[in-house]
Amino acid sequence: MIQRSAARFTLDPAFGIGEVNPRLYGSFVEHLGRCVYDGLYEPGHPEADEAGLRRDVLALVRELGVTTVRYPGGNFVSGYRWEDGVGPLEQRPVRLDLAWHSLETNRFGLGEFMDFCRKTDVEPMMAVNLGTRGVEDAVRLVEYANHPGGTELSDLRIAHGAEEPYGIRMWCLGNEMDGPWQIGHKKPGEYARLARETANAMKMVDGDLQLVACGSSGFGMPTFGAWEAAVLGECYEQVEYVSLHSYYGLAVDDTDLDSFLASAEDVERYIEGVVDTCDHIGARLKSTKKIMLSYDEWNVWHVERSPTTPPPEDGFPYAPRLLENNYSLADAVLTGSLLIGMLRHADRVTAASLAQLVNVIAPIMTEPGGPAWRQTIFYPFAQASAFGRGRVLRVEADSPRHTTERFGEVDLLHATAVTDDATGAVTVFAVNRDRTGALPLDVVLRGFGELAVAEHLVLDGDDPDARNTLDRPDRVTPRTATGATVSGDVLRAVLTPLSWNVIRLRRPGNG
Repeated sequence: MIQRSAARFTLDPAFGIGEVNPRLYGSFVEHLGRCVYDGLYEPGHPEADEAGLRRDVLALVRELGVTTVRYPGGNFVSGYRWEDGVGPLEQRPVRLDLAWHSLETNRFGLGEFMDFCRKTDVEPMMAVNLGTRGVEDAVRLVEYANHPGGTELSDLRIAHGAEEPYGIRMWCLGNEMDGPWQIGHKKPGEYARLARETANAMKMVDGDLQLVACGSSGFGMPTFGAWEAAVLGECYEQVEYVSLHSYYGLAVDDTDLDSFLASAEDVERYIEGVVDTCDHIGARLKSTKKIMLSYDEWNVWHVERSPTTPPPEDGFPYAPRLLENNYSLADAVLTGSLLIGMLRHADRVTAASLAQLVNVIAPIMTEPGGPAWRQTIFYPFAQASAFGRGRVLRVEADSPRHTTERFGEVDLLHATAVTDDATGAVTVFAVNRDRTGALPLDVVLRGFGELAVAEHLVLDGDDPDARNTLDRPDRVTPRTATGATVSGDVLRAVLTPLSWNVIRLRRPGNG
C-alpha cells in the first residue's frame, strides 16, 4: 500500500460556518417504480402493519436518521391530482402516471404519507403540481392539509379521519419546471409568475409556510443561473428557498473512477454559484432577506445501469422495477463526500433530500414478500445524521493532490468537522479519494481544551465494486479502526485508500 505525505488542517471553534439544520438530513419519496408500492407500502407482507406500511422498512428509515421526506415527487407531481389519494381506498381512482409510464392505484396518498411521517418521526415536505395544475389546486391542498376545520376541505380531512390539521410547513412550488422532460414544462418567466402567484395565495391560507422555488434541475442545464435570476427576480420576497438537484454516476463504458470520486467538486461549485445568484438578486432588490438552498434531490445515479421506463410491451405496469441501482463501496465513499460538500456550506444549505428512500436509487432495498436490507450508501448518510449535528467548523486543508480528467487537480482529502458547543465534542468527516494510497491526517485542535479519540469508524475495502445484495446484505459495512490518537493538540490518523471516515473526539470523562 502506498502511503502519501500527510494532509493537514487546523480546527478552531472561533472559526465556524454555521449550525447544521436538521433538515439537511432529509430524503425523498416519489410515486416511481417500487419506492412506494412494494417498498414502503405492501399490505399483506409479513411485516406490514395495520396501514400496510412495512415495519422492517420503517425501522431502517429510523436507523438511517432521516429528518424530512419530500413527497410525492419529483416528475410524478407534475401530473398528480392530490384529491385522488384521499378518502376511502375503495373510492380512489386508478390512473395512468405519464411521468414514469406506470399505473397509479392511489392506494397510498396524503393520509398514508402523514401516517408514515408520524411513525418515523420525520417532517413532511410537500410538493404542489404546477405542471398541469396551478394556484387554485395548491390553495385547496393547503386548506385540506393545514386548516383546523369549519370549511369544506378542512372538514373533508376530518371526515377522512384526520381531526387535527397536518401542519405541513415546507412546500415545493412544483418540480424541475425548467426541464423539457417535465409535464407542463415552463419558460423562466412563465414559471416565475406562476410561482409568485401560487406562493402569495398559499400564504393567504397559512402564513406560516416555508416555500421552495424551483431552481435549475442541474448545474449543467444551459439556462443555469439565468433561470434562478428570472425566478427570484419575480418571487424573492415570497419564497424562503430555491432548489438544487444533481446526480452523479458512471456510464457503462466509463472507467474514470478518479473523476467520479471527485464529484463533490461539482457540488460545491454548484452551491456557490446558486448562492452568488441569490445574493445578486437580493442586492438588486435591496432586500435584507437571504434565500436559503434546498438541495432536495441528490444522490449517486448510474443512469445507464437501470431502466427509467418499463419495456414498451409492458404498457403501463404496476410498480415496475425502475432506477434500482445496486450501490458499490465507491458509490458509498462518494455519497459521504457529497454530504461533506453540503455540510461545508451549512450556512446556506439548510435543507436537502437524498433521492430516494426505498428501492429507487435508494439506501434501502426490499423484495416483495421478502426482506429489506441496507445498501452501501446507507452508512455514510446514517453516520452523518447521527454525528453531524451542531456547528460546522471551517476546514482549509493542505492536502496531497492528484489530477482528474474532469476536474483537473483536486485534493485527495475531502473533509469537514462539526462541533457540539454544549459538550465540546468534535466529529471529523473525511474521505480519502486515493484509490491505492493511504493518507496520513494531522489535525491541529486549537482552542478546544483537552480532547481524546472516542472512536474512528471507517467504510473501506479491497474491492471498490463490492456491493450489498439480497444474498449478501452485509458484505460492505463500517468497521472500527485503530491507531487514531490525540497527542497534545494534534489529532493523527491514517485514512485507508478509498475510504469514508468518521473520527469522533470528546472531552475526557464525557460519554
